[in-house]
Amino acid sequence: MTDADRTDPPGLPLDALRGFLDREAPGLLDGPLAGRVVAGGKSNLTYEVGDGTSTVIVRRPPLGHVLATAHDMVREHRVITALRDTAVPVPVTYAVCEDPDVVGAPFYVMERVAGTPFRFEAQLAPLGAERVRDISERMVDTLVALHAVDPASVGLADFGRPEGFLERQVRRWKQQLDASRSRDLPGIDELHERLAGSVPAQGDPTIVHGDFRLDNLLVTADDEVSAVLDWEMATLGDPLTDVALLEAYQRLPLLMDTVAVSDVSRAPGFLGGPELRRRYADASGRDLGHLAFHLGLAYFKLAVILEGIHYRHTRGQTVGGGFAGIGEATVPLVTAGLAALKES
Repeated sequence: MTDADRTDPPGLPLDALRGFLDREAPGLLDGPLAGRVVAGGKSNLTYEVGDGTSTVIVRRPPLGHVLATAHDMVREHRVITALRDTAVPVPVTYAVCEDPDVVGAPFYVMERVAGTPFRFEAQLAPLGAERVRDISERMVDTLVALHAVDPASVGLADFGRPEGFLERQVRRWKQQLDASRSRDLPGIDELHERLAGSVPAQGDPTIVHGDFRLDNLLVTADDEVSAVLDWEMATLGDPLTDVALLEAYQRLPLLMDTVAVSDVSRAPGFLGGPELRRRYADASGRDLGHLAFHLGLAYFKLAVILEGIHYRHTRGQTVGGGFAGIGEATVPLVTAGLAALKES
């Protein structure tokens, strides 16, 4: 392929990327570059870029949202780099660029890791119940490994503000909700009020992924977790928020008929909520007996995220398919959140 024949993927001018790599990571890619957008993400853009021999992954903010999410790129690069020598599987990072003038936004470059991000039951179920169980157990074990990392030991002592983390989470997601209100959502204000009035004391803070689920992991042909991806929401905070959100993702397909995010938990053998909690508690030593608030918060957070996608979709601000039925998830999630709090 000649330079004249090459088409740059949207948002990634390859000549500019080549110049950056030659300066910051010489020898990483040597031949003419080709790239494509990797489908799947709803937030930041992911590209696969290669020279015909080697391939890397490039991450940048979505088109038109550079300022709002540029800081995420530096944070993602920082946490992935910090975790490199821990028990948490992450890609090797090669370079980060904070200058938005190079390709139009800050970005970073990392290793392309082999593995499958299982998102759908149809992908997972053919493996059989025993392998599905193994994969979902290793998913939980990977979360335990993340929460076992001492932030200070990997240079992340200042990666977040653990004090008041839960209060800020409740406030943040209410602000996000207010920014995307377009219809009546029965129960959502009650859910917020109950959360705001029942914030528990926090345990020792850990590194929190913020969006931990199976399709944000890569799984090898041997059913091992080869990498944890999509760290844009990572911070320091209460580890039980990750556990509760993982359970909320597990239950979401059971609350509705359409696939709002992922339906892997429908696959025979996938760990159910009680099994998920038990495996995490046994391996981590953490008490999950007071998870009701965290579950309520997880359902609220997920409802707000999906309502925001619904809001943008109804205004023609999303690209691609899979968005039409996403708004159907909001009220079932609110109902589940209220039920979780009432069980406490």
